[in-house]
Amino acid sequence: MEMRRLGRHGLEVPALCLGTMTFGLQVDEAKSQNILDTAYDAGLVFLDTADAYPLGGNRDTIGETEAIIGRWMKARGHRERLIIATKCFAPTRGGPNNMGLSRQHIMESIDQSLGRLQTDYVDIYQSHGFDPYTPIDESLRAFEDLVQAGKVRYVGCSNYPAWRLGEALRAADRLGVSGYVSVQPRYNILYRDIETELLPLVRDQGLGVLVYNPLAGGFLSGKYTKGQAPEEGTRFTLGSAAERYQGRYWNEYQFDAVERLKKVVQARDQNMVSVAVAWVLAQPGITSAIIGASRPEQLAANLSALDVVFDDELSEACDAAWWSLPRRPVADGYR
Repeated sequence: MEMRRLGRHGLEVPALCLGTMTFGLQVDEAKSQNILDTAYDAGLVFLDTADAYPLGGNRDTIGETEAIIGRWMKARGHRERLIIATKCFAPTRGGPNNMGLSRQHIMESIDQSLGRLQTDYVDIYQSHGFDPYTPIDESLRAFEDLVQAGKVRYVGCSNYPAWRLGEALRAADRLGVSGYVSVQPRYNILYRDIETELLPLVRDQGLGVLVYNPLAGGFLSGKYTKGQAPEEGTRFTLGSAAERYQGRYWNEYQFDAVERLKKVVQARDQNMVSVAVAWVLAQPGITSAIIGASRPEQLAANLSALDVVFDDELSEACDAAWWSLPRRPVADGYR
């Protein structure tokens, strides 16, 4: 497994990270543990999760993903060989102070996550989104206290637009705290908005970039055809996530773009999954791509991304998929 440094910071992480947000709903515990075992044996020892997972769940399922990982790590006894990243922000209970990046919620959330994961620390603790209602100073001081207490090794953020991240970096300098050392944005061949401002900022400031959705929720696998209904059991039909994923990718322009790209990829006897993940990893400043699987055998195509070589024709075909899409307004919130 190729290792990459987390921006200008000391931590090295695998170029591929196993995303676990389907564990506990779309994927049951037995199959989740099989996927975890297969990934670990392949050197995929970087795991991404969140306190609000599994994706598409409700109050009854919140935290189950972390709990599955915790039971797996305890049974295998190999916590020190893993790099665990989790997140806080979303509500995980009823009542007041149950979401956001207040000191109250951050402190409560890390203790709950550590309990479910059955560990004393997480390697990267990320804000799952930005909080417009809490001063950034309050959030950063709380994260720094977790670092000083040994509960967190590094702090990152997810779904931050460039101007929000810039605000956080400036505040960290002013406060004299380490602040965010990584960012986790959505990024793939069909969604490249972060190239305009966010990626130039993080390359300049030396942050790591941990990309989610490199396969566009499976859409870039090429298995879907225009006119078909979304397949049951996928992110396009999964509970509260269905509307979000259909809104992102399920339209005629995206179908047409993928079909054109698929012809180029198949003519070269290559796999769409491997090419899509490899394209993300080949972009300047990207540290790791977060991949997912609903079955252990699906990991093979993702791992093969490390062997894909791009020539001009394949690169141009990937670029054409993006530039053929109509431009959309960029939402300031969850991206």
